[in-house]
Amino acid sequence: MVDEKSQILLVEDDRVLGKNLKERLEKENYFIDWVTTQRECEFIKSKWSNYDLIIFDVTLPDGSGFELAKLIKKITTVPFIFMTALSEPENRLYGYELGAEEFIPKPFHLKELLLRVSHVLSNHAKEKIISINNRIIDFKSMKLRDETEGTEQLIPLRDLKVLKFLIDSSPKAVNRDEILNNVWGEDEYPSPRSIDNAIVRLRQYIKDEKGEIIKSVRGVGYQWNL
Repeated sequence: MVDEKSQILLVEDDRVLGKNLKERLEKENYFIDWVTTQRECEFIKSKWSNYDLIIFDVTLPDGSGFELAKLIKKITTVPFIFMTALSEPENRLYGYELGAEEFIPKPFHLKELLLRVSHVLSNHAKEKIISINNRIIDFKSMKLRDETEGTEQLIPLRDLKVLKFLIDSSPKAVNRDEILNNVWGEDEYPSPRSIDNAIVRLRQYIKDEKGEIIKSVRGVGYQWNL
């Protein structure tokens, strides 16, 4: 389990299961917000970026956890887990294509859920803040702080997602198509030049003028080298 007290949003319409999960997760020292519908989840979307993890039930009375995941991916990099009775292979595949860290079929053993939650939070703990060349990037607040100049600025979500994908893929170099599919998605059709422009901005954020941290790999693409 991670050291700090993580904040989790639980989206589950089954009130018995939701209550049990909330109580059990709180016993594990997590802060839990619990909502039961897609509408309730969307109502608090200004808080989505504050969470360290979101747990979605897929089948909701007024919508779908899949649809919520699509919306959340547009405004934050917070990781998410699906739990659902829809355990068919095509549903699992779709969940992972949307970017889920885990896909947990119901019914499940509570200890299994706790282990998977802990695993996801531990994997993402290192991504919350990175510090390079007196520049601090906070993924949760989506801000860049310059410790030398004492300034602060917001980083566009797409740039953060490109950076996160490079870090997650390291030490493997990734090509432009991989970045486009993982950051923009298959339903959008940006120019490959969009990737190059994002890399230029990322290098400026971390003062990597020589491209030693975000390396250009000839014939492949880009590599996080730290």
